[in-house]
Amino acid sequence: MIVKMDHIFKSYDKIPAVNGISLHIEKGERVVILGPSGCGKTTLLRMIAGFVSPDKGTIEIDGLVVAKNGRSLVEPENRKIGMVFQDLALWPHKSVHGNLEFGLRAKKIPKNERNKRIDEMLVKTQMIPFKNNFPGELSGGQQQRIALARALIMEPKILLMDEPLSNLDIDLNLLLRKEVLELQEELGITMLYVTHDRDEAFSLATRVVVMQHGNIQKIGNADEVTKFLSELPVNKKT
Repeated sequence: MIVKMDHIFKSYDKIPAVNGISLHIEKGERVVILGPSGCGKTTLLRMIAGFVSPDKGTIEIDGLVVAKNGRSLVEPENRKIGMVFQDLALWPHKSVHGNLEFGLRAKKIPKNERNKRIDEMLVKTQMIPFKNNFPGELSGGQQQRIALARALIMEPKILLMDEPLSNLDIDLNLLLRKEVLELQEELGITMLYVTHDRDEAFSLATRVVVMQHGNIQKIGNADEVTKFLSELPVNKKT
Protein backbone atom coordinates (compact mmCIF):
# COMPACT_ATOMS: atom_id res chain seq x y z
CA MET A 1 0.00 0.00 0.00
CA ILE A 2 1.59 3.29 -1.10
CA VAL A 3 -1.14 5.70 0.13
CA LYS A 4 -3.58 5.17 2.99
CA MET A 5 -6.17 7.78 3.93
CA ASP A 6 -8.36 6.80 6.85
CA HIS A 7 -11.43 8.79 7.99
CA ILE A 8 -10.21 12.11 6.58
CA PHE A 9 -12.16 15.27 7.43
CA LYS A 10 -11.41 18.83 6.30
CA SER A 11 -13.55 21.96 6.65
CA TYR A 12 -13.08 25.60 5.68
CA ASP A 13 -15.00 28.17 7.76
CA LYS A 14 -17.04 25.29 9.22
CA ILE A 15 -18.10 24.17 5.73
CA PRO A 16 -17.05 20.54 5.07
CA ALA A 17 -14.79 20.06 2.05
CA VAL A 18 -13.87 16.42 2.74
CA ASN A 19 -16.22 14.42 4.92
CA GLY A 20 -14.78 11.24 6.45
CA ILE A 21 -13.10 9.79 3.37
CA SER A 22 -11.06 6.59 3.45
CA LEU A 23 -9.07 5.56 0.38
CA HIS A 24 -6.20 3.10 -0.06
CA ILE A 25 -4.00 3.14 -3.16
CA GLU A 26 -1.65 0.36 -4.25
CA LYS A 27 1.80 0.87 -5.72
CA GLY A 28 1.68 1.43 -9.49
CA GLU A 29 -2.04 2.20 -9.64
CA ARG A 30 -3.56 5.00 -11.70
CA VAL A 31 -6.40 6.33 -9.56
CA VAL A 32 -8.53 9.14 -10.96
CA ILE A 33 -10.79 11.22 -8.71
CA LEU A 34 -13.81 12.30 -10.74
CA GLY A 35 -16.22 14.98 -9.63
CA PRO A 36 -17.54 18.50 -10.21
CA SER A 37 -15.89 21.70 -9.02
CA GLY A 38 -16.15 22.08 -5.26
CA CYS A 39 -16.63 18.39 -4.48
CA GLY A 40 -13.42 18.17 -2.42
CA LYS A 41 -11.16 16.39 -4.90
CA THR A 42 -8.44 19.07 -5.01
CA THR A 43 -8.52 19.43 -1.22
CA LEU A 44 -7.89 15.68 -0.97
CA LEU A 45 -4.90 15.99 -3.31
CA ARG A 46 -3.49 18.95 -1.37
CA MET A 47 -3.73 17.04 1.91
CA ILE A 48 -1.73 14.15 0.45
CA ALA A 49 0.85 16.62 -0.87
CA GLY A 50 1.09 18.29 2.54
CA PHE A 51 -0.09 21.76 1.55
CA VAL A 52 -2.98 21.49 4.03
CA SER A 53 -3.55 19.13 6.95
CA PRO A 54 -6.68 17.09 7.67
CA ASP A 55 -8.75 18.25 10.65
CA LYS A 56 -9.23 14.60 11.57
CA GLY A 57 -7.94 11.31 10.26
CA THR A 58 -4.62 9.82 9.22
CA ILE A 59 -2.62 9.89 6.00
CA GLU A 60 0.18 7.39 5.39
CA ILE A 61 2.59 7.43 2.46
CA ASP A 62 4.77 4.39 1.83
CA GLY A 63 4.22 3.15 5.39
CA LEU A 64 4.99 6.49 7.07
CA VAL A 65 2.32 8.55 8.87
CA VAL A 66 2.66 12.02 7.32
CA ALA A 67 -0.42 13.73 8.81
CA LYS A 68 -2.76 13.00 11.69
CA ASN A 69 -5.64 14.85 13.33
CA GLY A 70 -4.72 18.37 12.27
CA ARG A 71 -0.95 17.95 12.44
CA SER A 72 1.46 17.66 9.53
CA LEU A 73 4.21 15.25 10.58
CA VAL A 74 6.25 15.29 7.35
CA GLU A 75 6.96 18.36 5.23
CA PRO A 76 5.78 18.33 1.58
CA GLU A 77 9.32 18.13 0.18
CA ASN A 78 9.95 14.94 2.16
CA ARG A 79 6.80 13.05 1.12
CA LYS A 80 8.26 11.45 -2.06
CA ILE A 81 5.60 13.21 -4.14
CA GLY A 82 5.65 15.10 -7.43
CA MET A 83 2.75 17.40 -8.30
CA VAL A 84 1.45 18.97 -11.51
CA PHE A 85 -0.85 21.90 -10.75
CA GLN A 86 -3.82 23.06 -12.81
CA ASP A 87 -2.09 26.39 -13.49
CA LEU A 88 1.26 24.55 -13.94
CA ALA A 89 3.12 27.01 -11.63
CA LEU A 90 6.21 27.23 -13.84
CA TRP A 91 8.71 29.95 -12.92
CA PRO A 92 8.50 32.46 -15.79
CA HIS A 93 11.95 33.95 -15.08
CA LYS A 94 13.69 30.57 -15.30
CA SER A 95 14.48 28.63 -18.47
CA VAL A 96 13.19 25.10 -19.01
CA HIS A 97 16.53 23.86 -17.67
CA GLY A 98 16.24 26.20 -14.68
CA ASN A 99 12.71 25.04 -13.86
CA LEU A 100 13.84 21.42 -13.79
CA GLU A 101 17.06 22.19 -11.94
CA PHE A 102 15.48 24.07 -9.03
CA GLY A 103 14.40 21.05 -6.98
CA LEU A 104 17.61 19.16 -7.71
CA ARG A 105 19.67 22.11 -6.46
CA ALA A 106 17.59 22.25 -3.29
CA LYS A 107 18.43 18.58 -2.69
CA LYS A 108 22.13 19.39 -3.28
CA ILE A 109 22.41 17.00 -6.23
CA PRO A 110 25.87 17.49 -7.87
CA LYS A 111 25.90 19.55 -11.07
CA ASN A 112 26.93 16.70 -13.38
CA GLU A 113 24.14 14.51 -12.03
CA ARG A 114 21.64 17.39 -12.31
CA ASN A 115 22.49 17.97 -15.95
CA LYS A 116 22.31 14.25 -16.74
CA ARG A 117 18.88 13.87 -15.13
CA ILE A 118 17.55 17.03 -16.78
CA ASP A 119 18.62 15.91 -20.25
CA GLU A 120 17.20 12.41 -19.73
CA MET A 121 13.84 13.81 -18.59
CA LEU A 122 13.68 16.30 -21.46
CA VAL A 123 14.27 13.43 -23.89
CA LYS A 124 11.46 11.42 -22.26
CA THR A 125 9.06 14.37 -22.57
CA GLN A 126 10.24 15.32 -26.10
CA MET A 127 11.39 18.74 -24.92
CA ILE A 128 15.18 18.61 -25.33
CA PRO A 129 15.18 21.20 -28.20
CA PHE A 130 13.54 23.72 -25.84
CA LYS A 131 16.01 23.33 -22.98
CA ASN A 132 17.04 27.00 -22.99
CA ASN A 133 13.61 28.49 -23.71
CA PHE A 134 11.49 30.27 -21.12
CA PRO A 135 7.90 29.22 -20.31
CA GLY A 136 6.44 32.26 -22.06
CA GLU A 137 8.06 31.11 -25.31
CA LEU A 138 6.36 27.70 -25.19
CA SER A 139 2.94 26.51 -26.35
CA GLY A 140 0.36 25.25 -23.86
CA GLY A 141 1.20 21.64 -24.58
CA GLN A 142 4.93 22.27 -24.22
CA GLN A 143 4.36 23.97 -20.87
CA GLN A 144 2.38 20.92 -19.74
CA ARG A 145 5.29 18.66 -20.66
CA ILE A 146 7.72 20.81 -18.68
CA ALA A 147 5.43 20.81 -15.63
CA LEU A 148 5.27 17.01 -15.86
CA ALA A 149 9.04 16.74 -16.33
CA ARG A 150 9.64 18.97 -13.30
CA ALA A 151 7.41 16.76 -11.15
CA LEU A 152 9.05 13.53 -12.33
CA ILE A 153 12.68 14.62 -12.21
CA MET A 154 12.71 14.37 -8.41
CA GLU A 155 11.99 10.63 -8.81
CA PRO A 156 8.84 10.65 -6.66
CA LYS A 157 6.98 7.50 -5.68
CA ILE A 158 3.62 9.20 -6.27
CA LEU A 159 2.57 11.63 -8.99
CA LEU A 160 -0.32 13.97 -8.15
CA MET A 161 -2.04 15.74 -11.06
CA ASP A 162 -4.72 18.40 -10.51
CA GLU A 163 -6.76 18.87 -13.73
CA PRO A 164 -3.55 19.46 -15.72
CA LEU A 165 -5.16 19.10 -19.17
CA SER A 166 -8.39 21.01 -18.58
CA ASN A 167 -7.34 24.14 -20.50
CA LEU A 168 -6.16 22.35 -23.65
CA ASP A 169 -8.07 21.75 -26.88
CA ILE A 170 -9.35 18.22 -27.40
CA ASP A 171 -6.65 17.08 -29.85
CA LEU A 172 -3.82 18.18 -27.58
CA ASN A 173 -5.66 16.80 -24.55
CA LEU A 174 -5.87 13.36 -26.18
CA LEU A 175 -2.21 13.45 -27.20
CA LEU A 176 -1.01 14.36 -23.72
CA ARG A 177 -3.21 11.72 -22.10
CA LYS A 178 -1.36 9.16 -24.22
CA GLU A 179 2.01 10.61 -23.22
CA VAL A 180 1.10 10.63 -19.52
CA LEU A 181 0.07 6.96 -19.73
CA GLU A 182 3.28 6.01 -21.53
CA LEU A 183 5.45 7.79 -18.94
CA GLN A 184 3.53 6.32 -16.02
CA GLU A 185 3.89 2.80 -17.41
CA GLU A 186 7.58 3.29 -18.25
CA LEU A 187 8.43 4.61 -14.79
CA GLY A 188 6.01 2.39 -12.85
CA ILE A 189 4.99 5.37 -10.73
CA THR A 190 1.75 5.56 -8.74
CA MET A 191 -0.55 8.27 -10.12
CA LEU A 192 -3.44 10.10 -8.46
CA TYR A 193 -5.21 12.32 -10.98
CA VAL A 194 -8.08 14.78 -10.48
CA THR A 195 -10.58 15.70 -13.20
CA HIS A 196 -14.20 16.67 -13.81
CA ASP A 197 -14.12 15.02 -17.27
CA ARG A 198 -15.48 11.47 -17.52
CA ASP A 199 -13.72 10.58 -20.77
CA GLU A 200 -10.41 11.72 -19.33
CA ALA A 201 -11.01 9.71 -16.16
CA PHE A 202 -11.97 6.51 -17.97
CA SER A 203 -9.05 6.72 -20.42
CA LEU A 204 -6.42 7.16 -17.68
CA ALA A 205 -7.60 5.19 -14.65
CA THR A 206 -7.17 1.67 -13.40
CA ARG A 207 -9.69 2.79 -10.72
CA VAL A 208 -12.06 5.74 -10.70
CA VAL A 209 -13.18 7.40 -7.47
CA VAL A 210 -16.43 9.37 -7.84
CA MET A 211 -16.70 12.29 -5.39
CA GLN A 212 -19.63 14.57 -4.58
CA HIS A 213 -20.11 17.01 -1.68
CA GLY A 214 -16.94 15.85 0.07
CA ASN A 215 -17.90 12.17 0.00
CA ILE A 216 -16.89 9.17 -2.07
CA GLN A 217 -19.93 7.87 -3.93
CA LYS A 218 -18.35 5.02 -5.87
CA ILE A 219 -14.99 3.33 -6.50
CA GLY A 220 -14.57 1.02 -9.47
CA ASN A 221 -13.25 0.48 -12.96
CA ALA A 222 -14.57 2.40 -15.96
CA ASP A 223 -17.43 -0.03 -16.65
CA GLU A 224 -18.57 -0.12 -13.01
CA VAL A 225 -18.49 3.66 -12.68
CA THR A 226 -20.25 4.19 -16.01
CA LYS A 227 -23.07 1.92 -14.84
CA PHE A 228 -23.26 3.71 -11.48
CA LEU A 229 -23.42 7.16 -13.08
CA SER A 230 -26.04 6.05 -15.61
CA GLU A 231 -28.34 5.04 -12.76
CA LEU A 232 -28.07 8.35 -10.88
CA PRO A 233 -30.89 10.91 -11.08
CA VAL A 234 -29.99 13.54 -13.70
CA ASN A 235 -29.49 16.32 -11.14
CA LYS A 236 -26.96 14.23 -9.18
CA LYS A 237 -24.65 13.23 -12.02
CA THR A 238 -21.07 14.55 -12.07
